[in-house]
Amino acid sequence: MDKKEKMITDGIILDIDGTLWDSTEIVSKAWNRAAKDSGSKRKDVITAELLKTQFGKPMNEIADAVFPEDSPEKREELLTLCCRYEHEELEKDPCHVTFPGVVDTIREMSGEVPFFIVSNCQVGYVELLCRKTGLTGFIKDHECFGNTGKGKAYNISLVVKRNGLKKPVYIGDTDGDRIACEEAGVPFIYASYGFGKPEGETAAEIKALSEIKNLLGQKGALS
Repeated sequence: MDKKEKMITDGIILDIDGTLWDSTEIVSKAWNRAAKDSGSKRKDVITAELLKTQFGKPMNEIADAVFPEDSPEKREELLTLCCRYEHEELEKDPCHVTFPGVVDTIREMSGEVPFFIVSNCQVGYVELLCRKTGLTGFIKDHECFGNTGKGKAYNISLVVKRNGLKKPVYIGDTDGDRIACEEAGVPFIYASYGFGKPEGETAAEIKALSEIKNLLGQKGALS
């Protein structure tokens, strides 16, 4: 596809971490507290930079990578506590961590094309983001690993199917996002301002979410 041509879509599906916001500094505090309180064998500090290399993966894979010295049973316990503390930290923080133009772009464009979220996050994370950013009424549907126990490709397909989308696009920032889109048969738009870098072909690249205004055609243009 010629990347100068407008992509016609009837639904924009969004990733969260590295695409809508960067909560890694807040989350790292929670995960370090969980590691300490649970008696994890991990001694190194869990940094925001470490989390940036992991966010986007299913939660169980992140736990395996961050707590490799702990047993599988301990990792499961740690993951539960990390998620609990993470939500506590995010709830009390103002969460002024969205990337520039994200909220305004979604609000402005939602009248032309519906927005959705699919993330490999835990239950409640999408809802929390929407509350913190004031986007609750602008996200039509969402799905996540915590709800289904399935990977991103499955959840993208699920959102596409239940919303009857014919020309969806997905915006994310990692190669895992690209692979999931390939498996789901959905064009992948790479958010180059995020945490990762795709290793294969993408449908387009944006340096800010606001660039989709010029990249995507309106829903009404669909045949």
